[in-house]
Amino acid sequence: MKAGNAGRACADCHGDARMSMKGVAARHPAFEPTLSRPINLEQRINICRAQRQQAQPFAYESKDLLALTAFVGMQSRGQLIAPPADERLRPSRDAGREIFNRRQGQLNLACSQCHDDNWGKRLAGNAIPQAHPTGYPLYRLEWQSIGSLQRRLRNCLIGMRAEPYAYGAPEYVSLELYLMWRARGLPVETPAVRP
Repeated sequence: MKAGNAGRACADCHGDARMSMKGVAARHPAFEPTLSRPINLEQRINICRAQRQQAQPFAYESKDLLALTAFVGMQSRGQLIAPPADERLRPSRDAGREIFNRRQGQLNLACSQCHDDNWGKRLAGNAIPQAHPTGYPLYRLEWQSIGSLQRRLRNCLIGMRAEPYAYGAPEYVSLELYLMWRARGLPVETPAVRP
């Protein structure tokens, strides 16, 4: 669908998404030179919207952004997660590792305490996963809707009684980058279903 002042559709630049978007989700977050920082797939889509289509970026967690991200992600379904071997990503990935291992919130918990030390066990009746972000955006039965990885990370922070970051915050992107690095070699499942 054509959008923005440029009157362009995504396909005007990218053509057949089955070919042009294959593997894209498996390689994000990626470094964006114009911003001098890593960006996730949702941010990449919104940059394209703003710069190429001259359209308003989609709001985080909006149906339009989730649908387009799921569509792009689906083109990588079955592809192995392969974060870019870009040294410019190292500081952000290291920051994500630090966030993952840092105790935070009123419960003084770290992500690693559940997802490294207790994976496979149960919490509130649900199996604790190893924090592999292979299916996002995904449909969660708990939400009764599709949601992003940042929504899931936000839910975890709230569950730990920690202050969540704003959607799109560098901390979330760093955490996404670290989780994708941990999941390297696993297949993309987007869009997936989880409890």
